[in-house]
Amino acid sequence: MQPTRNTLPENIRAQSVELLNRHLAAAIDLHSQIKQAHWNVRGLSFIAVHELFDKVAEEAENYSDLMAERAGGLGGTAYGTIQMAAERSYLIPYPLGIADEQQHIFAVAGALAAFGQSVREAIDQASGFGDADTADLFTEISRDVDHQLWFVESHVAPK
Repeated sequence: MQPTRNTLPENIRAQSVELLNRHLAAAIDLHSQIKQAHWNVRGLSFIAVHELFDKVAEEAENYSDLMAERAGGLGGTAYGTIQMAAERSYLIPYPLGIADEQQHIFAVAGALAAFGQSVREAIDQASGFGDADTADLFTEISRDVDHQLWFVESHVAPK
């Protein structure tokens, strides 16, 4: 840990940095999965879905920045390389070789849902070890993930 005047005890800061890095890896993976969909989607609603995925990917990239900057602010190191993301991400691998917009919508919605569930768990974890600010950051991310999931799932026709 780097020296800081942050008044949280070092053991709490260290736990938060580890939690943030776990989700940073997944956020980087999430961003790349959504970009994979953005680059490869095909279908009747191509332009709408293509642009949607670009906007959702931009939000996922913002999650990475928020978590990495919080880790640094706590005196930790953000592990944000592609190699670390590949090693530490808990998301299932994105299905390659698909082009159909509905298959991409299903895959992106699944990745967002899995990330959102884990972020909600992180809220409780950070609260549990006494870091309300990191819990609040995860709450902010959770709200936005749910918002993005709604946008993506709205491209599926109701049954």
